[in-house]
Amino acid sequence: MSDIPKFVHIYEQGPREGFQIESAMIKTEDKVRFIDALSETGVKRIQITSFVSPKWVPQMADADEVCARFTPKPGVAYTALALNEKGRERMRKWAHKLTIEDEARSLIWATDEFSLRNNNRTRQELLSWIPERAKKAKEAGAKEATIGAGAAFGCNFHGEVPLEELLWVLEQQYNIWTEAGLRVTGLSLADTMGWAMPWQIKRTLGAIREKWPEITNISLHLHDTRGMGIANFMAGLEMGVSHFDACCGGLGGCPYSGNGQAAGNVCTEDLVFLCQEMGIETGIDLDAMIECAKMAEQIVGHVLPGHLYKALGLPRKGTKLHELYNAQKLGAKA
Repeated sequence: MSDIPKFVHIYEQGPREGFQIESAMIKTEDKVRFIDALSETGVKRIQITSFVSPKWVPQMADADEVCARFTPKPGVAYTALALNEKGRERMRKWAHKLTIEDEARSLIWATDEFSLRNNNRTRQELLSWIPERAKKAKEAGAKEATIGAGAAFGCNFHGEVPLEELLWVLEQQYNIWTEAGLRVTGLSLADTMGWAMPWQIKRTLGAIREKWPEITNISLHLHDTRGMGIANFMAGLEMGVSHFDACCGGLGGCPYSGNGQAAGNVCTEDLVFLCQEMGIETGIDLDAMIECAKMAEQIVGHVLPGHLYKALGLPRKGTKLHELYNAQKLGAKA
């Protein structure tokens, strides 16, 4: 337990990954309202949209309008996702408001089956693009790079991803960036379809640290598809991971994973609550994030899978919540 960090950085992805799976179109003004509210919670990094083809992700068709209309808050980094060069060109037009992260980073899917569904490219085809990106990143002054793997623990269309296969995907990226003259200092693992178990998280992180001890910045992108989100978060904490992606209210999920009715990403306010109870700082105002979760539920028009925005924390004696529970006589028989 000595590896548990004292501060956890949460990367809020509700406005992008959270909304992308919703079938009913969300109004741009509601997206902007949600982003601006999240900006006031203390979270320091928010992914607000993605520059992808509206044919494949209709919910993100208003990416440029969202970027034009949201109000940046000093001290908060706003990011967007782009899966190809065309998307990156669109994203760079908003460099005055966005933090452009994609230049010196790569993420390759752990299986060809999902790579084809999500990017219409095989893993090898995606790998073949990295040298050119590395060249541009180096010309722009980058000295470090981040590698990553999606569907890192399992794929609904392939099955479980063996650890050796995952390490191969990461090693290919590591070698390309290193040969281009950039040091790989960051690594991200995405449990895109919710296959990970706590023991897998620990085994995988242990193997990565043994293979690349110089990579100190490791992040986890967890989904709660099969109810393991918080357990996997805890496993990551115990392994010393301090950077996690999450979605307010438990929004989200991957539109190409084949299980659109499943729970979404691990829930931001639930993570903040756990950290708070463990004495771990996040810099996030829990009450403000709970209000954002309530807003998100109102925007999407259905109940979200997050827990805390419904339970509102622990009603300890002396708190307003304790008074509320007593005043309402909760639990009384009808």
